[in-house]
Amino acid sequence: MEALQIYWWALISLLGALLVFLLFVQGGQTMLCMAPNDTTRNLMVNTLGRKWELTFTTLVVFGGAFFASFPLFYSTSFGGAYWLWMLILLSFVLQAFSYEFRRKQGNILGRRVYDIFLFINGAVGCILLGVAVGTLFFGADFTVTKANLTSISNPVISTWGPSHGLEAIASWRNLLLGLMVLMLARTLAALYFLNSIDDGEKFGNDMKRSVIINGAIFVVLFLAFTGVLLTSPGIEGSTFTAVPYKYATNLMQLWWLGALLAVGVVMVLWGIVKTAIKPGYRQGIWWSGTGVVFTVFALLCAAGYNDTAYMASNADPTSSLTIANSSSSYFTLKVMAWVSAFIPVVVAYIAYVWYKMNAKPLTPGELESEHHAY
Repeated sequence: MEALQIYWWALISLLGALLVFLLFVQGGQTMLCMAPNDTTRNLMVNTLGRKWELTFTTLVVFGGAFFASFPLFYSTSFGGAYWLWMLILLSFVLQAFSYEFRRKQGNILGRRVYDIFLFINGAVGCILLGVAVGTLFFGADFTVTKANLTSISNPVISTWGPSHGLEAIASWRNLLLGLMVLMLARTLAALYFLNSIDDGEKFGNDMKRSVIINGAIFVVLFLAFTGVLLTSPGIEGSTFTAVPYKYATNLMQLWWLGALLAVGVVMVLWGIVKTAIKPGYRQGIWWSGTGVVFTVFALLCAAGYNDTAYMASNADPTSSLTIANSSSSYFTLKVMAWVSAFIPVVVAYIAYVWYKMNAKPLTPGELESEHHAY
């Protein structure tokens, strides 16, 4: 049972890490206003449009994996903090029909309105997803009463405060993480644009400048977040008591996670720095993107392993969620583990399609010949 819980938390951490990497789509949407003309803006929208469904699909799979493996978290967070998640969902709805109708004939709103919708999804989506993940590290206001499951009058296990998740947005630590995610997404987007668009030297220089500026802001925010996280206490699952420097202790005791975190950070910085200093370099997205996956995976694993409550209750510490007290039954975890064996096949397919779509950079001439343009 414990091995399956550990396996599923690793799988969820991997999905979360891939989601953070794919948020470069949202980051790119916040940069459309930088385009000097409609042609460049359309190039940016179309190269993002080839990938936007991957981000949304990964978010859905992330939630589905939580539902299958740790249903108590699903009901507590998605069911209790529903205003926070509804705002996130609304921003992704804006994204979906913006890509669908932006350049359709008979568009009564105009492209500018849909570009604004894409910006809203990019900014709000990144920040609020960061806030939601912040509750995994810094806790939230909820209580869990499993005995209510048998209550006819009030069969609600998890109870949140009256704001139902909006209080998480008011937490400066969660907002710090949200802003960091936004600046990371913008940095990755600039790296992706360099790799996927060929629109002349000026565009390349503009994107390189964006990598430097957004990357520098991201590094400052990352250092601040890391400092706050490593000095924050965590809830120990066996006693439900606060333990000082819990996350720092986890990364030291689980040394392979600490090593993976260090490697990931170095790879992210290498992709940014090499792009900034080497003329004509276009492969930074792969260094930084892989580094992001390593880094986020290590941090999420550290949030749930080593007897740590991955979602602490600030209202009642004994209600805190761990991978042991919030998981599905042994039968469910075992059956779903077999189903998850097909994930590598899906990942290989996605990688192949990505390679074919980005075999060569998108150019203005190729954009005009596209049968389906966003």
